[in-house]
Amino acid sequence: MWKPITGVICLICLLASACSSPAPETDTNQVTLALNWLPEAEHGGYYAALLNGYFQEEGLEVDILPGGPDSPVIQRVGAKRVTFGVANGDRIALGQHQGAQVIGLLAPLQNSPRCIMVHEESGIDSFESLRNVTLAMSDAPAFSYYLKSKVDLEGVRVVRYTGSIAQFLRDKQYAQQAYSFSEPVIARREGARPRILMLSELGFNPYSSVLIAHADLVASQPELVERFVRAASRGWASYLRDSTQVHAHLQRINPEMSVEVLDAGYAALRGLCLEDSGEFRGTMQLERWATLVKQLEELELLDPGKIEPQDLFTSRFVPTAEEKQSQ
Repeated sequence: MWKPITGVICLICLLASACSSPAPETDTNQVTLALNWLPEAEHGGYYAALLNGYFQEEGLEVDILPGGPDSPVIQRVGAKRVTFGVANGDRIALGQHQGAQVIGLLAPLQNSPRCIMVHEESGIDSFESLRNVTLAMSDAPAFSYYLKSKVDLEGVRVVRYTGSIAQFLRDKQYAQQAYSFSEPVIARREGARPRILMLSELGFNPYSSVLIAHADLVASQPELVERFVRAASRGWASYLRDSTQVHAHLQRINPEMSVEVLDAGYAALRGLCLEDSGEFRGTMQLERWATLVKQLEELELLDPGKIEPQDLFTSRFVPTAEEKQSQ
């Protein structure tokens, strides 16, 4: 999933009207879900809920809106232009910091897929040995800031990340940001021998592909939110059991992603979603959010004390284990 990460975009203009507006008037039967990228495996559970009729069973007509480079999901949800969205945890915190009243509801990816992809031939096998290469990486928050604060990067020339792996395939001394279940899979199919260095192992591990909504919607229409989260949770559990139908659908609506590539990355994706018990829950822990807020404050991306971790998420709508068994 080639997704350029840009700097924090000013939300003042986009949110000016939303800040003084009433709670969103949402048709309880028709809702929209804005994705943070083109339809890919990280959105598989939402498409499973759509294809399997789980949204329909909850009385919902859901329109899934594909994203792309620099998709302004936080801004669109914050301005109440869409009902729900998909965004990573650090984006949620940074969005709240700028006034977007968005809140996380469900975390399909319990661990971040963010990584740095290098060639095996480079001899690099850890962040400590990440040196003397060209590194294509966004210079925007937050993972790149964290990496630069933790790793010496001796002899590393950082260049703009373009979203393509073309240069990586040509140059053994070229490294780039990636998602563990996407670019490395594509690179292997092109004959390369990529090695991945996970940012989570360096200590930066925000929840990823989080389902979000506006805080006003959560407060004013909790029953709607509950129905959507319940259907999405069922969709993720179904997708993580069997991806066949969803991958065929994703290939049709996003032809650049072949079923073979989606299938090859599926094992890595499943490992990021499932808990130690082997089950899917999608719940979030306050400790994880508190760690993220502290990291962003230390990187001077958040003003100290401005964002409270408990305000970034709620797990009240996530079905319990007993409720899942009854579904």
